[in-house]
Amino acid sequence: MNIPAELKYTKDHEWVKIEGDVATVGITDFAQGELGDIVYVEVETVDETLDREEVFGTVEAVKTVSDLFLPLSGEIIEFNEGLEDEPEKVNSDPYGEGWMIKIRFSDTSELEDLMSDADYKALIGG
Repeated sequence: MNIPAELKYTKDHEWVKIEGDVATVGITDFAQGELGDIVYVEVETVDETLDREEVFGTVEAVKTVSDLFLPLSGEIIEFNEGLEDEPEKVNSDPYGEGWMIKIRFSDTSELEDLMSDADYKALIGG
């Protein structure tokens, strides 16, 4: 199970990479493994400002569709358009080419609510 120490995590199995006031977001290696083969990623919220824990899109696997929850309040400024043609990148490289969105977040205090790698490992029983 790959859980990079430099990232932050949510109870909804999203990972967050903070760079200045922009956060890159995807789903964790654990989440993609639980979902199975991902066939479609839908994000129609680019240029919208949403609150933390609002649904920003969906990920569709062969047997299920799951909502994606925003880990930080802010404006969704970019969607990884490479996932339109190759959604399987979420399975093969969840922390790299499988990233989903970038957010310009608005409330730095929300960063305190994200989990460390150790906390996330404990959540999933790792």
